[in-house]
Formats: sequence, structure tokens, C-alpha cells
Amino acid sequence: MPRDTGNRHTYRLDRRDVIKGVGAAGMLGLAGCGGSSGGGGGLEVNVSIEDTQTDPNAGTAAANSLIDAGVPFVCGSASSGVNVPVSQQVFIPNEVVGCSPSSTALSVTNLDDNDYIFRTAPSDILQGRVLAQVASERLGGSTTATLFVNNDYGQQLSNRYSNVFEDEFGGTVQAQVAFNQGESSYTSVIQEALADGPDVVNVIGYPEDGAQIFRDYYSASDGSEDIIVPDGLRDGALPGQVGNDMDNVIGTAPAAGGPNQEAFSQAYQDEYGEAPGVFTSQSFDSVAIGILANAAAGENDGTAIRDQMRNIANPDGTEIGPQNFVEGVEMAAAGENINYQGASSATNFNEAGDPASAAYSIWEFEGADSEATPTLDTQSFEGGSPQGAGPSADEMPGGTSRTAMRIGILLPETGNLASVGGPMIQAAELPAKMWSNR
Repeated sequence: MPRDTGNRHTYRLDRRDVIKGVGAAGMLGLAGCGGSSGGGGGLEVNVSIEDTQTDPNAGTAAANSLIDAGVPFVCGSASSGVNVPVSQQVFIPNEVVGCSPSSTALSVTNLDDNDYIFRTAPSDILQGRVLAQVASERLGGSTTATLFVNNDYGQQLSNRYSNVFEDEFGGTVQAQVAFNQGESSYTSVIQEALADGPDVVNVIGYPEDGAQIFRDYYSASDGSEDIIVPDGLRDGALPGQVGNDMDNVIGTAPAAGGPNQEAFSQAYQDEYGEAPGVFTSQSFDSVAIGILANAAAGENDGTAIRDQMRNIANPDGTEIGPQNFVEGVEMAAAGENINYQGASSATNFNEAGDPASAAYSIWEFEGADSEATPTLDTQSFEGGSPQGAGPSADEMPGGTSRTAMRIGILLPETGNLASVGGPMIQAAELPAKMWSNR
């Protein structure tokens, strides 16, 4: 019962041609191409893709384009500095479901959102704990300084890390220094962070600015400090851009720790000929859940989809994952109970629309001649309601009266997160491609 609680090059080229032909909101129509029967019938999945440019103003304009295209569910946006204003100004007032695969700031949890905002990425409440554990236990630090990007992501993760470090491990945060994006030099803020000789420096930011920050750091320091970085700086190209192996840097990031992570990784590898990257599993899960909730709702309506999000994601029901996703869509469209088990986590949503459990990887750079960021360890965390909690509809009506299920993807193809945005978009498109190729 319902719970409370083709090949890569050709496909990408075709999508670009379609986008250029229709303007800002590129519509990718993915029709069922025979063979299957059941609740899904002849439904298509229409995907609209927009670029946030990793900028709140551009992201808000792009989100409005998706609303104008009649999209009731959006995978996105990526950074919390974009996701929060987009949610407040576009998704919530237009009663559209937003499900971010990588926005981790606590401010997302605290949004007055009437339950329209979800995410498959965990809150930075957990990442603060992981960062502090790495600093004190793995690196043996007792004093730290934080250098953080001056937006929601940086401010809240810096504060969360500082509070956890001081409260749980007895260490001292000597300085918290903010920096703005797009500066030509970060030497002065780096010197301020290093002034008291911290054992560990916590650098919170994004790759585009990160390259300049670390160039300036290695010019100002001999690299004797241990440095920890979060998910926003997990870009294997950084050492090559910086011109340093960055072997004194260790990172944390939400991991692909779900029960179906292996099935997703194989599907991504088969489709794109490369291994998935950071936040790709969360991107796949976001769109998969959006399609399943649309199928269960039986209509392209944000409120109806919102009310099915926990019904299809939280226990109980037939377990669905990347390996039997098409079957799951057909079951949901037929009004049958399903329980999506994700690649990134079990994807059980709590009352705030956050994942009820999460895994984090501890990783490192492999040097200036490599773009790999190998994982050293993985830690799992459960929240207070690991099976999920929160409101949902009493029924799963399903139905195939519409011709297409509409999905939006609002992720960065340009700007500070462009290097990770491309693979995230590929992963987000994959559930729709699976449905098309059934």
C-alpha cells in the first residue's frame, strides 16, 4: 500500500541539433520503440535540458524556461548557491518538483517548500562530520583553518565543519576566511588562512576557482600543511591545471553507496564508454525517481508527482533499480506498488525530502599526469528515519492518458561546475534512454 513516509556521440549530437532548433528549452522526445507491454503503453519521455551556468541569475532564467515548457519535475539544480534561489523563486511558487542530485547545503533542508523540493544528495550535516573525522583521525590535526567560497555551500559547510570539529573532536578552528568567485588572485585570503600555522586547511569551493586558489597556495607555501576538500573540488583535472601533484590534499564526497550502484555503473559504462563520476549516481536516481513518480501520478502535474515521490521511493513494494527500471515504470503506470532502490543510496526520503541514509567516500588526487581521484575509504551514515518518513498520496492512480511524461534537467554545462556537469547530464539522461530503448 502507499507509504507515509544509438551510441554516445550520435545521441549527444542529435540532442544538440534539437536544442538549437527550438531555442532555450531543448526537448528530447524519447518514444517507446516496441517490444514491451504493460502499464507504460506507448508513453514517451520528453526531456528538456537547460544550463544553469553555475550562476543563480542564469539558473533562475533557465528554470523559468523549463516552467514555460510545461515541465512538472526537474532534476536540479546542482550547486546550493543556485538551487536555493531557483527553488524559492521558480519551483515552489509554480508547484514544480525539484530534485537536486548535488546541492548539499543545510539551507535546502530548511526551505519553506510545501514539500516540493527533494534531493538525492545528502545534507552537509553529514559531510561536516566526515571532514572533521578525516582532519582529526586520519590526519591527526588539532588546529585547522577554513577557506570557503562565499555562498550558501561554502558558508554552511564551513560552519558545520567548524562546529563538528570543535564539538566532537576537541580541535580548534583558528580562522574562517571567505573568498569570492572569479577573482584573479587568492594570495591574500590564503595568507590569512595560513597566518596561525594550522595543521590542516579545509578548502571549500569549486574547480574553476580551485585551480587559481591552489596555484596561489603552492606559490605561497611549501605544501607542508595537510589540506582537506569536499565534493565541490573533486575534479581530477585540477593537479594538471595547477601544475602540482597536490599530494597533500585529501577529499570527501557523497559516494555511490546504494544497493544498485554496480548495476548503474555498468549501464553508464555500456552507454558512454567511460566510468561514472562524482554525483552521476545521484543524477541518475533523481531522473529515475521523477519518471517513476510521474508514471504513478498518471499526469504531468507537479503536485500529483510530489505526492508520489515517497510512494515509489520508500518501502514497501516490488524493488526496482537500474537493472529493471523499465519494468518499474510499467508497474507504476499500472498503479502497482514499487520501491526504487538507487545507485547513490536506498533513496528513502525523510520528512524534509533528503535521503534518509548516505555514503561518503574519502579520496585523493593521483597526480598532475592523471585525472583519476581514487577512493581510499567509504563511510556510511544513517539518519533518524532510515526507512524514510513524510507525507504521500493515499493512492497510486497510474494511467497512460497523456502522450508523454515530461522531465527537466537543470544542470551546469558552463561555469564553475562545468567539468562535473557534463557527466551528470549524461547520467540524468540515462533513465529516459532506457525507457526509449525498451
